[in-house]
Amino acid sequence: MHTMRRVAAAAALMAACSAQAQALPQLNVDKSRISVSGLSAGGFMANQLGWAHSSTFMGVGVFAGGPYTCARQSNYTSCMYNAPVSSSMQSGMQANINNWSGSSIDAKANVAAQKIFLFVGTSDYTVGPNPMDALNAQYANNGVPAGNLEYVKRSGTAHTFPTDFDSSGNNACGSTASPYISNCGYDGAKAVLTKIYGTLNARNNAPAAGNYLQFNQGAFTSNPGMASTGWVYVPANCAAGAQCRLHVALHGCAQSLTHIGDRFVRNTGYTRWADTNSIIVLFPQAKVDSTNRSTAASGSLPNPNACWDWVGWYGGNFAQKAGSQITAIKAMVDHVAGGAPGASLPPPTGVSTSGATSSSMVVSWAGVQGAAGYNVYRGGSKVNAQLVAGTSYTDTGLAAGTTYSWTVRSVDGNGAESPPSSPATGTTTGSPPPTATCHTSSNYAHTTAGRAYQSGGYAHANGSHQNMGLWNVFVTTTLKQTGPNHYVIGTCP
Repeated sequence: MHTMRRVAAAAALMAACSAQAQALPQLNVDKSRISVSGLSAGGFMANQLGWAHSSTFMGVGVFAGGPYTCARQSNYTSCMYNAPVSSSMQSGMQANINNWSGSSIDAKANVAAQKIFLFVGTSDYTVGPNPMDALNAQYANNGVPAGNLEYVKRSGTAHTFPTDFDSSGNNACGSTASPYISNCGYDGAKAVLTKIYGTLNARNNAPAAGNYLQFNQGAFTSNPGMASTGWVYVPANCAAGAQCRLHVALHGCAQSLTHIGDRFVRNTGYTRWADTNSIIVLFPQAKVDSTNRSTAASGSLPNPNACWDWVGWYGGNFAQKAGSQITAIKAMVDHVAGGAPGASLPPPTGVSTSGATSSSMVVSWAGVQGAAGYNVYRGGSKVNAQLVAGTSYTDTGLAAGTTYSWTVRSVDGNGAESPPSSPATGTTTGSPPPTATCHTSSNYAHTTAGRAYQSGGYAHANGSHQNMGLWNVFVTTTLKQTGPNHYVIGTCP
């Protein structure tokens, strides 16, 4: 949907990107309070998830998206660019709903009980009010009562995610430009979460950095349009075992990790409200797929902007439960929601660190009666290959002069884990590794300097092969050297 642009990602994100991704945690989730929202292609995908798994998602938010299966019936251009959606198109989409209900998708009657939030700007010419009007009508025609359906059209707002605070690098509210997040004097995250969950506690404008976890998304999918890692925000009380709600937030086209870094994760406001309202936020990540693929009604197309699949790149069942990306996201939801209720043991207490060397740390804890063993987590990622039988573990392979955080979970005889213990931190001895070298210049200059190469009109970083955007003198990228002839998109501290 968007013209592809590359911006340098934040330094904190790039540091995380170079680290090993964590396992997606399993947490104590109220399975009756799971919801989803998204912007643009993410809005289309949120709508698809809401229909395909209407028995799972009790709330759906769509920012600048369109009606369910629109691009299955018509060329995708008929579902955006403020194109009017005809009555015959609506009839075709309704036929899909009717024919699939109870088989390829959950029973359509479930949708009538969902809490629905819709938002579009009157200056949005990328998707625009007409497709959103059709989506609003589609929900109403399928029994969603007026009290459950909120539709906001905001004057002067372009194709962007609206907030009421400033963040570095954001575009103007009336401008459709990267990173497609804007201070519009309107808190979109609050609006959608309030519609779904009701009155919220005051937000925390500085969520703890340690609550953001980058996880191994590849464990759930091999879909060529999905990245190897995703993000999840876990409030401290949720990490400690409290029962929490779960919201899935889906970025739009050209809002992936390699396009705008972690801005969709951190700058949209979702985590500010989640932190004080016991809401876990899952941020799946799409990725660039430059291969031309047959679509449902739009011919053969690549996916150069890391859009979610709402046109059928990955099969004709893309909007159904069996769709590749829908299956992956649903598996992530089920995994996160499969935590603490099955655990029969409390977490260990007295977790501490000792015996620091330049590459190792001893983690110790008090034993839990009835435990078959323990699992040790560094930064949320399990580090022991085998169940730990005793009450200490030596974690190795650490960097010198670096501070780490560990938690421990007790494991019962059935293999069920407890919630995590309180964290314990420790710093290895020695000097920290040297700071990486960064180079900021045009994509053309990067290739002439030997830091990148050109392919298909785009520049790609040597070593990591990350797509830097168009190969010309006008697009500027910062490359961080992390090894001999190996560069990643990022900044240096």
